[in-house]
Amino acid sequence: MSSKYGSILNITDALFSKWDNSDADKRVAIFYRDEIWTYRKLIDEINKVGNGLRELGVEKENRILMISYDTPYFISVFYGAMKIGAIPVPVNTYLKPQDYIFFLEDTAAKVLVVEPDIWNKLSPYLKDRAKRLKHIIILPGIEKVSLQTEAFEHKAQLAFYSGLVSVQSTHLEPEPTSPNDMAFWLYTSGTTGHPKAAVHLHKDILVVLNTYVKNVLKITESDRLFTASKLFFAYGLGNGSYFAFGNGASTILMPDRVEPKRVLETIHRYKPTIFFGVPTLYNAMLQVEDWKNYDLSSLRFCVSAGEPLPPAIFNRWKERYGIEIVDGIGSTEALHIYISNIPGNCKPGCTGKVVPGYEVKIVDEEGKEVPPKTVGDLYVKGDSIAMFYWNDYESTRKNMVGIWFRTGDKFYRDEEGYYYYVGRSDDMIKTSGLWVSPIEVEAALLAHPAVSEAAVVGIPDEVGLIKVVAFVTLKQGYLPSQELSNELRNFLKDKLDHYKVPREIRFVNEIPKTATGKIQRYKFRLGEIK
Repeated sequence: MSSKYGSILNITDALFSKWDNSDADKRVAIFYRDEIWTYRKLIDEINKVGNGLRELGVEKENRILMISYDTPYFISVFYGAMKIGAIPVPVNTYLKPQDYIFFLEDTAAKVLVVEPDIWNKLSPYLKDRAKRLKHIIILPGIEKVSLQTEAFEHKAQLAFYSGLVSVQSTHLEPEPTSPNDMAFWLYTSGTTGHPKAAVHLHKDILVVLNTYVKNVLKITESDRLFTASKLFFAYGLGNGSYFAFGNGASTILMPDRVEPKRVLETIHRYKPTIFFGVPTLYNAMLQVEDWKNYDLSSLRFCVSAGEPLPPAIFNRWKERYGIEIVDGIGSTEALHIYISNIPGNCKPGCTGKVVPGYEVKIVDEEGKEVPPKTVGDLYVKGDSIAMFYWNDYESTRKNMVGIWFRTGDKFYRDEEGYYYYVGRSDDMIKTSGLWVSPIEVEAALLAHPAVSEAAVVGIPDEVGLIKVVAFVTLKQGYLPSQELSNELRNFLKDKLDHYKVPREIRFVNEIPKTATGKIQRYKFRLGEIK
């Protein structure tokens, strides 16, 4: 490990110790509903959580499964756990109860930290499962709910966050972890099968702060950050927590479900300087009819990731608000963004250039690097790449190739070093011997005034040959018809090569997405949506 990290590094201590001073009472860490949490309050809460966990017998490398909304208690548990050397594992709050059983058993978690309403749904499934679970901590709920604990049948002990934490000391010495000790795990969203836990180390957060944050975002102490992507995602975890805490800035937490108007209301109320979203959300926000009622003038710029940002959305957003959306690409395994545009110099339809501190290469099927303007598989190298996938040797060997991570994305670059996303390796369509990027066709469709969202996939025709099919949702005021289908195809003929124009356009009520906003094209390929 590079000596710049030293032999001892505890990431919670590294982030917060510099702000643990006489100004901590004045410096705002979190805006949350009607509450303001100063750095003093947050640091004290983190220390009390760490002491509370130690009281329960939590030790170094014990896993703590977190099912938490975006509240200050997510922050205090996540960083409090790492300060004592334990491993927090935040997971998606939108899943079915039985899905959480998989996470509990896969992590062998000793502690479960859970929202009250989710606990009510989950508790009946725990009876004979997750046998390594010793303690369950019920978080303060964002809404009042009646807890169903009397019928709970499990050996794990129940405790309430407030009762456990409130009596603890605000002094906590950090566990002397090393830069290469496990710090936290993040599960990949995945499209099929069980998700995989990417194992991140104590130094990984510092790497992102010293690469993407330092070179692209350039966050200062006066910034306020707001992320619509939730904290349990790698993208949201950086945007909504350590980007701010690593720079003495503030974060705005919104625990509610992400809805366009709610996001606009939050920006209007709390005046963030940088907003982080996904292309689907930006598109939905552009559809809000009373958008003039919301003031977005506090924003310096916006950031997008999760899927490529179509030029039509970039242009409409900039025309309406005079603000750029800085597109980039990252992954759970890399922890955050490693190719990005630069504020003030964004190229619509382009992912940007390699973030300083990372290296990428584009290779062909034989693993040889390809020349500019040639599509290939993207590999990335950098110090924030996860060490391995927990309990998944096969995927680790397949995707973590020596010092390189195989991203599963198709890209090409131009002579100036700009990178262009073409699609996921399994989303690319080969028809008539030619590759078709669903991203390119979807972006062209979104430029038509009738189209709200689009997903393009390859589907076998009556003889088994792959044809390009577009699934489209329409904006208000437009109705599905053969005439409109013909109009859309003619519209695309002027914009795309002939083999890229969909043979068929199907109108649907919605486009399925993952919780991160990524289009689930495989559902169309599998015939789950027609």
